[in-house]
Amino acid sequence: MQHEPNSQNFVETYQHLIGIVTPRPIAWVTTISPTGIVNLAPFSFFNTFGANPPVVVFSPTLKRDGSKKDTLRNIETTGEFVVHSSVARLAEKVNLSSKELPPDESEIALAGLHTIPSLKVKPPRVAEAPTAMECKVLQIIPTGTGPIAGNLVIGEVVMIHIHDDVLDANGRVDPRKLQTVARLNGDVWCRTTDLFELPRP
Repeated sequence: MQHEPNSQNFVETYQHLIGIVTPRPIAWVTTISPTGIVNLAPFSFFNTFGANPPVVVFSPTLKRDGSKKDTLRNIETTGEFVVHSSVARLAEKVNLSSKELPPDESEIALAGLHTIPSLKVKPPRVAEAPTAMECKVLQIIPTGTGPIAGNLVIGEVVMIHIHDDVLDANGRVDPRKLQTVARLNGDVWCRTTDLFELPRP
């Protein structure tokens, strides 16, 4: 099989990409609207890209109708967001928060979650999440126009919160305790429970 993106339907291209690039970690992102509504949404186009300064990147794509998602509009307005780890015990709530709601409704209430104040940004943290990274926007780079076009949000991490119960004896995050989940293709997810170790050469 061969697929040339420029000559095919963008939805088909999208399906190939999310099938090939796996597993994709999920950024569970809170933002706040100008009227104070807390938005919560998951994004699997996500990773960290440096530690000096600490930088995370994720991409809220445009909707199928080409309009902007609430997360992107809020970030463009406020310049702030919080990224949480998506973990196995909260996977159903992470998935539920992907539901499209009107801008004046919050996914926090829909998922039965609670928030606690952040220390350096206005968007609050999800109380139930074991980790949170408070971020300020460095740059937003639109990578296209129209349906499913990406918007690369580059944020500097200004505060990190980690629950003690996911740390190892050396004070580092223990993946066996954190147990994150990731997206594959379609409705398929995976858990980071099948682990193995390879010492670096």
